[in-house]
Amino acid sequence: MMFLRDVETVVDDYLKSKENKVLFIWGPRRSGKTTLLNKIAKNKNLPIFNFDLFSDQEKFAPEQELLRKIVLEHKAILIDEVQNYPEVTTSLKILIDKYRLKIITTGSSELRQKSANFDSLAGRFVEAFCLPLSIEEIFNNQRVKKYEEAWFFNDLFKKMQIFGSYPEVFAPNIKEKEKIYLLQNILDTYVLKDIMTIYSLRNSKLAKDILTMIALQLGNEVSLREIANSLQANVTTVSNYIEIFIKNYILIPLPSFKTNLRKAVSENRKYYFYDLGIRNILIKDFRDLEVRPDKGALFENFVLSEIEKKIRNKNLLLNKYFYREYGGREVDLVLEDYKKRYRCYEIKYRKKAIKSVFPIEHTLKIIEPVNYFQTINEIG
Repeated sequence: MMFLRDVETVVDDYLKSKENKVLFIWGPRRSGKTTLLNKIAKNKNLPIFNFDLFSDQEKFAPEQELLRKIVLEHKAILIDEVQNYPEVTTSLKILIDKYRLKIITTGSSELRQKSANFDSLAGRFVEAFCLPLSIEEIFNNQRVKKYEEAWFFNDLFKKMQIFGSYPEVFAPNIKEKEKIYLLQNILDTYVLKDIMTIYSLRNSKLAKDILTMIALQLGNEVSLREIANSLQANVTTVSNYIEIFIKNYILIPLPSFKTNLRKAVSENRKYYFYDLGIRNILIKDFRDLEVRPDKGALFENFVLSEIEKKIRNKNLLLNKYFYREYGGREVDLVLEDYKKRYRCYEIKYRKKAIKSVFPIEHTLKIIEPVNYFQTINEIG
């Protein structure tokens, strides 16, 4: 099924604009970036250069005459897997500054870490994201009758919390057993193997064990020292692995809210998964929601990941936190905008009365299975 992705609007606006910058589209492997480029190439008659191929990398050596040949043939180009050739940043700068070529690239954000010259692109690029499918993207690609919406969102709510929303896993007519095989393949080949290779990491078992421990603490504050002690590892090593998973769109960090106006205490962060299918393959649990003891944590992760996708897909200027007092009372999610206005959310699988504990002026809403889409859709 060919989904219309949110990022396609960004691409269309970029190609129509006079903006003289590179458009980087970041996201994990298997999230639909290559499919997106193929669609753009077909609709706009543009060439794709795949940096998985050394022959394509060679075409972008930082030599003006070589680059000039590309510009003579094309007014805009597409580059896939740009992170595989970090040295390309020099060539991108030349193509932008001298030739004003339109360039759309896809890849993982580690290009920023791998390229010694990435800073030379400062002011010369814009960013967009292609992540696992969001509920808004799924809804916008379906023809749902008004009287079927409640059923649709309830069914979607259940599916995404068990199998996630990587496009190939979410595709119609895929049996549950095949979904599990696909998720295992994504975990083994991208989350572990690719990332281990990209960052020259040595211990894939440690990487998987760290992710599994975080998966088992879903919705709770995570102590790096406790993980390190449990796995007999160095705290710095554990921290480095987690930061890599964050940079590569596997984990979403949620820090605690800090201000001198309150009595909050936590220094730990909470971590959520961009895709719950990856979380569930780590703990080998694909039971239905109704029989799961972790359904509250699953729903909390589901909501947090959808809000994170919305923030990135719509380029919203919002910061995310959780809040906890010394006495233990919490707010699941605090959204802060650039004018220091606060929206607090309690995320509850079961309906429950709540009392506001956030010490600064704010609005407060409860997100439940019956209103999750409407409430998330209102965030902007």
